[in-house]
Amino acid sequence: MRIHIASAAAVGALALLALTASAAQADTHKGDTVFTSVTFSKTTVNVGISAAQKLTVTATAKDNSGIRDIYGAKLRSPQDTLLYANTADCTKPSSTTRKCAFTFTLDANDKDDYFDLQNDEAGTWHFTAEAAAMDQDFYDLETSATVKVKRYAKLSDTKASPEPVSRGGKLTVTGALTRANWNTNVYAGYTGQSVALQFKKSGSSAYTTVKTVKTDSAGKLRTTVTANSSGTWRWNFAGTGTTSGATAYGDGVSVK
Repeated sequence: MRIHIASAAAVGALALLALTASAAQADTHKGDTVFTSVTFSKTTVNVGISAAQKLTVTATAKDNSGIRDIYGAKLRSPQDTLLYANTADCTKPSSTTRKCAFTFTLDANDKDDYFDLQNDEAGTWHFTAEAAAMDQDFYDLETSATVKVKRYAKLSDTKASPEPVSRGGKLTVTGALTRANWNTNVYAGYTGQSVALQFKKSGSSAYTTVKTVKTDSAGKLRTTVTANSSGTWRWNFAGTGTTSGATAYGDGVSVK
């Protein structure tokens, strides 16, 4: 397995290290040390093929003797890839607590190659860190703080034809669903996925799902519907555990 280091444990220079990570364990602790809160700037990080995405994790720990420091903050992928924080900003809100904000960069095509996401790393990531107290108590956070890191998906503009169409006539609606391939840094057709075809009647503000269509072997969508009212047609993909959702630009159709 790989470990990508975006900084040294003390937040120093960037480096890429090939090490062996131990298997994930449950949270462990000694004494009264606790993490009172762990929050993420995003609950889901959707990463494409070029633009890096930032994530801030803010952790607050408490112990009656005071917290010496919060060490080893990192993100662990489903493949046990480890990403250390780029920066850490720590404060002492009280004599018993310490609060640190850690920033991470997730990128599928980093030019410096210190961290390059791979497809099998999409899914649930864990934030891990250890809070060390002044009296030698500690809390080792391993499994309880999670965030989703997903491959970014896109839907092409919805196309509905013919336009205009006679009332009761047939409309052919097409589109295409692609998602980021982190291994090759291209957007490729996402095959075999259920995508909702939605319609918003003219004068209405809400879309309703008319039917669900599966993408073909190239990620393309094509279906036929009956046109009864003027309005806008669009495709909507809910996403999966490893891939973001997506909504296409709609195509307005007049019914004559």
